Amino acid sequence: MPRFAYPQLPLDGLLRRAAERDPDGCAVRTASAAATFAELDALTDRFAACVTHLAGGPGARIGVAGVLGPEFPAAYYGAMRGGGTAVLVNPLIREAGLVHVFTAAAVEVAFVPSATAEVLTKLRDRLPALRAVVVTDADDGVVPGDCVPLAVALAVPSAAVPAGLTGPGPDLDADACVQFTTGTTGRPRGVRLTHRNLVANAAQTAAAHHLDSRSVTLNHLPLYHTMHLNSAVFAGACQVLCADPDPLASLALAARSGATHYYGLPARLQRLAGMLAGTGPRPEGVPAGPELTAVLSGGTALAPATAHALSSRLGVPVIQGYGMAELSPLSHCQSPGDGGHRGSVGRTVPGTECRIVHLDTRRPMDVYATGEVQVRGPQLMAGYLDGPDGSGAGPDGWFSTGDVGYLNEDGELFLVDRLGDVFKHDNELVSPTAVESVLAEDPRVADCVVVGWPDPVHGAVTWAGIVLRDPTAPGLLDTLDSIVDGANRRLARFERIRRVEVVDAVPRTPVGKPERRALRQALRGRAAAEAAV
Repeated sequence: MPRFAYPQLPLDGLLRRAAERDPDGCAVRTASAAATFAELDALTDRFAACVTHLAGGPGARIGVAGVLGPEFPAAYYGAMRGGGTAVLVNPLIREAGLVHVFTAAAVEVAFVPSATAEVLTKLRDRLPALRAVVVTDADDGVVPGDCVPLAVALAVPSAAVPAGLTGPGPDLDADACVQFTTGTTGRPRGVRLTHRNLVANAAQTAAAHHLDSRSVTLNHLPLYHTMHLNSAVFAGACQVLCADPDPLASLALAARSGATHYYGLPARLQRLAGMLAGTGPRPEGVPAGPELTAVLSGGTALAPATAHALSSRLGVPVIQGYGMAELSPLSHCQSPGDGGHRGSVGRTVPGTECRIVHLDTRRPMDVYATGEVQVRGPQLMAGYLDGPDGSGAGPDGWFSTGDVGYLNEDGELFLVDRLGDVFKHDNELVSPTAVESVLAEDPRVADCVVVGWPDPVHGAVTWAGIVLRDPTAPGLLDTLDSIVDGANRRLARFERIRRVEVVDAVPRTPVGKPERRALRQALRGRAAAEAAV
């Protein structure tokens, strides 16, 4: 295992350290407010006092909605500082998702916005562990049901804060956070991340992204992500939160704020690239800002052509990384200095190892050979809420990610697809993502999704669902045939599209990943019905 040093602190101790080093430095800035590290640390103390007052005792699970505002980091770190475990809550999920998260994690106290509080009020009889709901955006004091406005919840006597409260003390292997998987390959699972996991990954991410105390990060994200929060606090960097979904507005804010790092989702970066198409290297009226050093994409894959086009327009590298909730979450990242090879997700972050194993024999494979990606490092989770103790890694520490890819001679990782998404045609592995990337280059294709259609002779054949840019144009069948013919000329024999349909839309997760699981199930049913005729 590569040697890698990181602080032996509880996660909330990183904020305390930042406040001691640079109390007046900007920690978080929004359109309407800003907080220094000292102010954020003091607010975290108040949240910690609130947690100790409302929770049933040490070790309580505290739900924290990932809203894009300063209340999130204070509640997140405050949950830990108050002796609890923060449970990340996506405020965009629906009733069934909230019930699953709150029940699986046995959440006792929740810090959520009004919209989520209203839903929880209706669900209280199904959530017996939930003791209190604190509404974080109730400025007028009006809250649903028996929820509590944040101002009231924070009005706890200072005596309620234990002296020297700084988290769980020496037990860095205690759970700090529970983060749920996206659920693209099954029901979301609660991932238990320790203080050691998260502090290590904060240090790894800061090193990989080249963050330091002079850095200013612009977060153009719909929700707060703990990777960006923890790495910035570790480095003592300022975070600028942009709630405006307009990509051009976010770019202008980055310039005004002197942002050095711009974080965005692929869907938004794709839109930004389209807006900037045809302009000069530096779009007039929308400068990237002279301090900007990199645009960083995460959540799902950004098409290499889009990354290249955006990099050319802005004059800075557009880079990607790789990880998952089980890895706290980052394991790989391209370098902000050069971006790495086109299409890769970069090398491992410090202190991390990666290898590729054969899908069947599980033996390690040579460079450029495709197989399952395995990772090991200090950021690997403690385990799942619904599983036995342990990280899920083998006795030698290697964790199987469920992703398929290959390594080049420089150690850069190239992802092919999810293990559950790839399929075999005549024993050759087909990547739906690779076929989709070819289809997407046809200007007549607005969106597309690819899965395997069961076939008794070949195992499976490629099925494509295509969203046309102009579905009302005459000659629909001729258009589809032309699109497929053009794609098939660029695909290997075993990848070629054998079935195609026009679809109204491609169902996607909040971060833009195609929801293939339900589609595969539907197609299996249709294939079986065809075979029975």
